[in-house]
Amino acid sequence: MELVKRPLDDDDNNALVIKRQKMDPRIPASVKRTSSLESPTMLLTGHASMVTGCKFNPEGSAVASCSHDKHVFLWNVQGECENYMMIKGHKLAVTDVHWTTDGQTLVTSGADKTLRAFDALTSKQIKKMVGHSSFVNACCPARRGPQLIVSGSDDGTAKLWDMRVKGCIQTFAEEYQVTSVAFADASDKVYTGGIDNTVRVWDLRKSEVFMKLEGHTDTITGMRTSPDGSHLLTNSMDNTLRAWDMRPYAPQNRCVKLFTGHSHNFEKALIKCDWSADGKSVACGSADWAVYVWDFATRNIRYKLPGHKGVVNEVAFHPKEPVVASCSHDKTIFLGEIEAQPV
Repeated sequence: MELVKRPLDDDDNNALVIKRQKMDPRIPASVKRTSSLESPTMLLTGHASMVTGCKFNPEGSAVASCSHDKHVFLWNVQGECENYMMIKGHKLAVTDVHWTTDGQTLVTSGADKTLRAFDALTSKQIKKMVGHSSFVNACCPARRGPQLIVSGSDDGTAKLWDMRVKGCIQTFAEEYQVTSVAFADASDKVYTGGIDNTVRVWDLRKSEVFMKLEGHTDTITGMRTSPDGSHLLTNSMDNTLRAWDMRPYAPQNRCVKLFTGHSHNFEKALIKCDWSADGKSVACGSADWAVYVWDFATRNIRYKLPGHKGVVNEVAFHPKEPVVASCSHDKTIFLGEIEAQPV
């Protein structure tokens, strides 16, 4: 995808002070490098408030970040990692951001009760989705099939949207706030999690709960389907990250892995989680300001990365290189190298 640069507007105060800084100049040149980043660690600054989400595009050439400052920023991953686009549209905090699988569209959710879709090349808003009656905490586009998006809200519902149709096409009513959502790999089911600690699997054809996954003991803050679609990763305020076997003939106890080490605190941030592209590692942020990366097979912590000065809200893996992006309450994004996993 060719990245098109657009001049930033000049009316956004601190958000326009975009700094690019290479970190740790003390790192000797002899240190083995594992990626094409200009420096082993890159710091991206410019957001005027806490950064709630970050995602790489499918090509790995750009990273999108969303913030309480109402904006979505796009950053180059190569060179000085400059901010090359600011996307405006939401009236309040932006809570989540995703790229569609073709890398051409960004889908966002916000505290203004809306979801929005933006053209990633021009920053133009191409769809505004209205229907929730409270904050929209999370969104997720489908990997396959029609242009579907699922959203979860404090209004106690998850909603299904079709980019080609006006309005919501399905509503899944729950008793409590929905704080995280994801699609099954085949896009025939959606996963929802909320403050009742339960993961629900909704069958889109029947519009009913197909399965409940119980085990978490506090609010579910993030979820992500594995690259091959076989497992669901969930993060919770109970300070555990769990992997669930979602294959059709899995054992009744579908929780097959439990990862610990990270933490949540009184700020009750909706900390998200992610899989590496090869499915060998999982990661999430933490209230102790660190980035955690685990080996999926052994459940051992591979990395506990410092640097942030606030709760780390999301960690995202680069789709092609051993690089992770992280974003935080401290208004910053880090890009950092890790070692490649053995084949």
